Amino acid sequence: VMDLVVNHTSDEHRWFVDSSSSPSSPKRDWYWWRKPRLGFVGGEPGAEPTNWESYFSGPAWQYDEASGEYYLHLFSRKQPDLNWENPEVRGAVYSMMRWWLDRGVDGFRMDVINLISKDPALPDAVVEPGAHLGNGFAHFGYGPRIHEFLQEMHAEVFGSRKGDFVTVGEMPGATVEQAQLFTDPARHELDMIFQFEHVGLDQGGTKWQQVPFDVRELKKSFTRWQDGLAQSGWNSLYWNNHDQPRIVSRYGNDGRYWSESARLLAAVLHLQRGTPYIYQGEELGMTNAPFSDISEVRDIESLNYVAEAIRAHDVTAESVLPNVRRVGRDNARTPMQWTADAHGGFTTGEPWIAVNENYPTINASSQRSSADSIFEFYRALIRLRHEEPVVAHGSFRMLAPEHPALFAFTRTAATTQLLVVANFGDDPLEVAGISELELEPWADAELLLANYPPEAVGAALRPWEVRVLRRTA
Repeated sequence: VMDLVVNHTSDEHRWFVDSSSSPSSPKRDWYWWRKPRLGFVGGEPGAEPTNWESYFSGPAWQYDEASGEYYLHLFSRKQPDLNWENPEVRGAVYSMMRWWLDRGVDGFRMDVINLISKDPALPDAVVEPGAHLGNGFAHFGYGPRIHEFLQEMHAEVFGSRKGDFVTVGEMPGATVEQAQLFTDPARHELDMIFQFEHVGLDQGGTKWQQVPFDVRELKKSFTRWQDGLAQSGWNSLYWNNHDQPRIVSRYGNDGRYWSESARLLAAVLHLQRGTPYIYQGEELGMTNAPFSDISEVRDIESLNYVAEAIRAHDVTAESVLPNVRRVGRDNARTPMQWTADAHGGFTTGEPWIAVNENYPTINASSQRSSADSIFEFYRALIRLRHEEPVVAHGSFRMLAPEHPALFAFTRTAATTQLLVVANFGDDPLEVAGISELELEPWADAELLLANYPPEAVGAALRPWEVRVLRRTA
């Protein structure tokens, strides 16, 4: 499955080089070019065609002195947005997709595909108190032609092609109701989407604003998506990707209970209904990186955040570095930890970004030789999905949704039922008295998987313990 980025291109791509060469270029309308705001001189603050803020801080428009116009970039200024209103753009994208399928690609992960349809009027956004730029998502996210574009893509790229292919769309801000439309097989749009609700529960108005993590909110989110896509559509299941901090550092305990919490997080995700995705190093329990200085950071989003914080709030880089360590994207981008050798066995040269300093103890080589490792636990979960139809197709029911530490659910199919019980916390958890668990029928159930030595079904859960039980009718 190939990563497909078609909301934008590089500013060095030949399409944009041609587009930016002249206002009369045949490819000028392949991107969003606009004149300065009336009454302003191009290049001066406030002259941008709209007041939208880029996802990477600052205005979403870059001034081109040669032509006296601005181009839109929702992300980096080096990533100009394609104009999907132009049928030539869409045709070129579809042709490129077919080219890759002809060469054996099995499908696409579509980067921020929810942004390809924008309101052609490009209206200004509401500016919140204290801000100087607006959030234009209402005008460029899930735009008026998004379903039309995706259905056209399906018809033009996959419609007459034989074989099995998979499409998954990255869609920040998606609701369950939107996902039902995007992933309904009858609509011929996408097979599944990546939504971000469950990985935003520890964030406030922005990713940099921290709020306490509450496992009850996590359960509510998962239940909403499991129930919402139960009849039509399909879920993607993930904790990590290239934009997210490491889950064991985020929702788990990367200290004393590093291994236990990493395995618990794997089980409660992979045993839900949907297609699980594993990000490199997740199967080893790779952790966030202990950046000690801003000079060690490479991520443009993090660097822009630090620069904006210094500019707007008169703070030091050191004072906001803890936020970068907590949620910065570089946590997911340090080199893969293969061995205990230099640079984690990733390279004999100098890596672009330093390897996490814990590579001597957290690496693939050491875990492949350990039966109790996080790596082997992930392999067991994958086997369960292939060997147990209930994991792939069973219905989902969350138990004790308001309990602050217990994460428990059942999967049911035909005559087989699974019970997953997990303790999200550093303290033991008595489960025998939790009536919503209904443990009595499980007294003689088979223990399929656990991250501690076996105990009786009703025994207290140890810190970050997970048990997976199976029974048949």
